[in-house]
Amino acid sequence: MPDSDAIHATLALTMDAIAPSIWGRFSTARGNRAFCEAWLAVLCAQLPHVQAAILLLGPDADGSFSPAASWPDAGKDMQHLVATAQRTLMERRGVVVAGEGGGAPVVQAAAHIGYPIEIASQLHGAVIVEVVPAALEEVQHVARLVHWASAWVRERLQAQALEARDARLGQLKAGMAMVATSLQARHFGAATMAVANEMAALLRCDRVSVGFEQGGVIEVVALSNTAVFDKRMQLVQVITAAMEDVLDHGRGLVFPAAEGADGASLAHAAMARELSLVAVASVPLMENHDMIGVVTLERSQSEAFSAAEQELARTIGDLVAPILRLKRESERSLWQGLRHMAADAAAKLFGKGYGGVKLVAAAVVLLAIALVTATGTYSVTAKAVVEGAVQRAAVAPFDGHIAESFVRAGDIVRAGQVLARLDDQNLKLQKRQLESMRAQSIGRQRQALAAEDRGALMVTAAQIAQSDAQIALVAEKITRSSLVAPFDGVIVSGDLSQLLGTPVEQGKVLFQVAPLDSYRVILEVDERDIAHLRLGESGDLVLSGLSDRRLGFVVKQITPVASQQEGRNFFRVEALLDEGAAGPRPGMEGVGKVRIGERKLLWIWTHSFVDWARAWVWKQLP
Repeated sequence: MPDSDAIHATLALTMDAIAPSIWGRFSTARGNRAFCEAWLAVLCAQLPHVQAAILLLGPDADGSFSPAASWPDAGKDMQHLVATAQRTLMERRGVVVAGEGGGAPVVQAAAHIGYPIEIASQLHGAVIVEVVPAALEEVQHVARLVHWASAWVRERLQAQALEARDARLGQLKAGMAMVATSLQARHFGAATMAVANEMAALLRCDRVSVGFEQGGVIEVVALSNTAVFDKRMQLVQVITAAMEDVLDHGRGLVFPAAEGADGASLAHAAMARELSLVAVASVPLMENHDMIGVVTLERSQSEAFSAAEQELARTIGDLVAPILRLKRESERSLWQGLRHMAADAAAKLFGKGYGGVKLVAAAVVLLAIALVTATGTYSVTAKAVVEGAVQRAAVAPFDGHIAESFVRAGDIVRAGQVLARLDDQNLKLQKRQLESMRAQSIGRQRQALAAEDRGALMVTAAQIAQSDAQIALVAEKITRSSLVAPFDGVIVSGDLSQLLGTPVEQGKVLFQVAPLDSYRVILEVDERDIAHLRLGESGDLVLSGLSDRRLGFVVKQITPVASQQEGRNFFRVEALLDEGAAGPRPGMEGVGKVRIGERKLLWIWTHSFVDWARAWVWKQLP
């Protein structure tokens, strides 16, 4: 392998052999294509045994790389270098591929040398060279020369990137200054006038006009350096026609059109001819991809608007458009706002484009027709609670203490089953005391009988009868100390397991028992719907704990007294479940719907609001 000194010596000799015309093209190149072609020619002049070369740059908007220059001429077929170019771009490293001759007679098999062009780890292209090497050392020498020469391209691309960045920063700076100008103005008219004046000075224009879209047409709202103007003036009419041409095309337009641009604007050409202008450019005011206005620039002297000036105008328009729109809408009256909304809706509905809006409008019309003509079953919806048809209470028969508890809420019980037992120890002691007193009374009765004392006999007989009655009462209390279920059912409420030994008063409810086969449904119907209910109407009930089934019921009673709960008034409506309804338990909650009858779908969905609106209007009337 040749050493570094040998390579430098070879490079110096090769560069001395380059034709002055090639150096001249390279040193005076201005455009990108001229620079790339001259650079590739200089590179190939330094390479020994070169057959063909191509420079690819990109990526484009679709991510592809396109030829920027080719050697020895643009007409030479370069298809045999495509595979090497693809591999170089994919692997992003220098590659050497043995290939076939490129059409020219060669002594040995040709080699394809590819080298990527990267800047800050970003791929910007590749250079592919086809050579006929004499030895491996020459291939390596050529690869190094390609590597060193690619620095010129990287430097060129970096300089262009810096220029583009500086230009963009300059545009943003000018745009932010314009935003500040528009924000300082208090009113919409002053803001548009300030923007027009500033743009006229910044872009060296004779006149700048600002127009806003309303109802599918453009209305000119400001002319630079013109405080007052009549919208019926011929000048304003010509400017309006040019702005509406932009609205129709949906993009900015310029006259004279750049070379290669699609279709020039007839309205802009007519405006330039009628007003004796050298150049006219219009840029749209965009907000959220919607065109809300147009800015038109005029020049009667100097040159046409450059691409950079048009981009600056577009940047300013994009920045100030939302501010101007907000100022304009803030100054509208309620009637103007409604009219603008109606005009905007009509323009979208009947104008060009906006296919989605038209589709939605058609769907709304079809839905309205269906609501007006179609009918459905109207149901009154209410919160529902299941209760037992009959509920029996187990109460404390006397003052005492809880001794035992055998059930709690939710347990199933049978008729006669003991629910709880009160402490009867004192009662039993009281019964023994009464029995002892009765025995004493019997002894005194026998003594009076032996003494034939009639008065004493009558007293002792009364005392014995009193003792018998008291003993019978205590015995009944002892019997009733055990609370039993009155029938087969379920314990709805009551849990004494945590109250053993606590005192209870006579008459206190300890348990509530409901039957298992007889239920009723309590509906809490809102006062706005109670007028639709009638006795005998049927409905369906879905309980939270039995959401997989519907239980039928029939309305049996409507309570004429309203109750208030959670800020609303409702009426209590009782209904009986259909026979054979299995699964519900007292206390379950859910939602019940009472079927009222057939009604129009529009009435079903809107009657609540209509009723509220009627009440509100009645309240507001004097």
